Amino acid sequence: MKITVLCLFPEIIESFFSNSIMKKAVERELISYEIVNIRDFALDKHKTCDDTPFGGGAGMVLKPEPIARAIESVYCDNSRIIYASPSGKQFNQQMSYDLSKEEHIVMICGRYEGIDQRIIDKYVDDEISIGDYVISSGEISSLVIIDSFYRLIDGVISQESLVDESFTDNLLEYPHYTRPQNFVGMAVPDILVSGNHAKINEWRYKKRLQKTWQNRPELLKSLDVSKEDLLKMIDDTGGTDE
Repeated sequence: MKITVLCLFPEIIESFFSNSIMKKAVERELISYEIVNIRDFALDKHKTCDDTPFGGGAGMVLKPEPIARAIESVYCDNSRIIYASPSGKQFNQQMSYDLSKEEHIVMICGRYEGIDQRIIDKYVDDEISIGDYVISSGEISSLVIIDSFYRLIDGVISQESLVDESFTDNLLEYPHYTRPQNFVGMAVPDILVSGNHAKINEWRYKKRLQKTWQNRPELLKSLDVSKEDLLKMIDDTGGTDE
């Protein structure tokens, strides 16, 4: 996969691609990337990329011409153009899986009050919101989306690491423990040191149900099970650690 990021602050994006798992994926040629500075496509000597909004109002809006020229410099037939915006569709794990299958993702990073609507109408395939809140950096919201889908590409991380993650089968992930076995008087659940892998898997599944019930009960609507049976499965009170 190739990932192209159109932005005003390339240094934010570069640091992400130059570290940790992403750096290894690039070195192994599982992913290639390109960072395009929108300012390089401005039409005046001052590299102006924003202007006041028509109709009045606070803030500035990113101008259409530099973004359009930047898009056209990188666009090809297999490109899928994404714009991260609070006004977009709510991002979820299924969308992340879908994006991980693309050949070329182009991310447009907004700033200020956003980008000219005509860019969205003409070029954008998906306008995506990472949540019901607003942040100032389109670079960060774009990186959230990238970080979600690139790890799903075959070979980036082990398939074992993806099993039972949060939102797999619409359940949240079970709790994790590591050494030491006793920390400030809090012991690791006995089942996890029992060596009984069948019981451990049963415990983990129950914990996934419990956590989902407690934190995101709406996700459980997809399960083909009655509320009464579900409550029995999670012991009504949240179960035990034994």
